[in-house]
Amino acid sequence: MDQIMNKVGSYWFSNKANRELKSAGEDISSLSTSIEGGAKWLVNKLKGKMQKPLPELLKEYDMAAGIFPRDATNYEFNEETGKLTVFIPAVCEVGYKDSSVLRFSTTVTGYLEKGKLVDVEGIKTKVMIWVKVTCISSEGSKLHFTAGMKKTRSREAYEVLRDGVSVDKF
Repeated sequence: MDQIMNKVGSYWFSNKANRELKSAGEDISSLSTSIEGGAKWLVNKLKGKMQKPLPELLKEYDMAAGIFPRDATNYEFNEETGKLTVFIPAVCEVGYKDSSVLRFSTTVTGYLEKGKLVDVEGIKTKVMIWVKVTCISSEGSKLHFTAGMKKTRSREAYEVLRDGVSVDKF
């Protein structure tokens, strides 16, 4: 009878432990899908995925490293689809070396390809008035901004990370 009780007890205990472990794994998975930008990197790190800094990712795709504000360090990038989502702590404007200015929303999305960021949402540039940027492409020493019309600027102006200046609205 003791042997039967031991087997029943160990069977019950191992099933309970397996359920608890499975539940913890599901909790971690659901946590990673529910966490917004800033802390998602921590969950990825816990899962063993290391995310490279945003400027490094941009350089890898032949884009200027300083396009986004310096404090835009959290992002999500899906290598399969190329979808890039960049999280910025507050709506801000960034002035560049060539006197151009970009205005950023708190979330910028687009599709990153070699030498271009397309279907951009969340960036505006000033061309008499604020105009939505839809594409940024890189060609040698030039960056081409498509915002209603194509505007070419020196790539050198966008290579250095700069601080954003807070503004009231996007």
